[in-house]
Amino acid sequence: MEMQILKDLDAMFESDTIKPTFEYAHILLSLIIFENHPLGIGRYRLKKELLIGMGTARSLISRLKDKVDFIKVSKGKNQNNQPKNRLGHILTEKGMKYLERFKKKVPLLKEGDLNILKEIIIEAERNYPFICVVKQGDSKIKYGMEQRDAAIKVNGSGATCLVYNGIHFVFPVSTSVENQGLKEKANKKIEEYFKNLIFTANNTLEKGDVFIIGLGDEPKIARLASLSAALTLIQ
Repeated sequence: MEMQILKDLDAMFESDTIKPTFEYAHILLSLIIFENHPLGIGRYRLKKELLIGMGTARSLISRLKDKVDFIKVSKGKNQNNQPKNRLGHILTEKGMKYLERFKKKVPLLKEGDLNILKEIIIEAERNYPFICVVKQGDSKIKYGMEQRDAAIKVNGSGATCLVYNGIHFVFPVSTSVENQGLKEKANKKIEEYFKNLIFTANNTLEKGDVFIIGLGDEPKIARLASLSAALTLIQ
């Protein structure tokens, strides 16, 4: 199922001319944003949310609509129950079902509390943290370097990963290291914070779940960095 989640997006990158400049993280984050705006949004808003250029936003919307049928033009009314003047887009039923499937693997993407997390993130005074949870992602994580690199690829500052081993949240060491005593664990305050986050997301904490803290010099960059890092664990 995991491989199929991203494989289902391959059509988004097919081109006879110029390869699209967006990444998988931009696609998935755009679907989350569309879900959060059921009345519809246009490319100007999407551009600001994803921190991409207008041409990239236009291409992303076009391909979501024409290549995979995940969005459609909104013909509804605005919050004042008046016909919308500017056309926006909303998720199609197919888009909703795809996003629902993705969120079973990645059920949480939320801005983190810097006061709680500052002890375990780099340059806490400069960065904003965003937390992403990948269910059962531990088998694909080694030292956390690949996740850090994926965060930097989308202009983030990096990423910090912790794995729930069934008892504690530990920093990743190669999965060949079976002795949990060799893996440094997070402090109790952070552990309680993570447990509360997954509970409020109406999900359950399971052994093997990976919590990723994506970092960026502003929240939108941190959000994209966190999701980009998470995608390394489902491909």
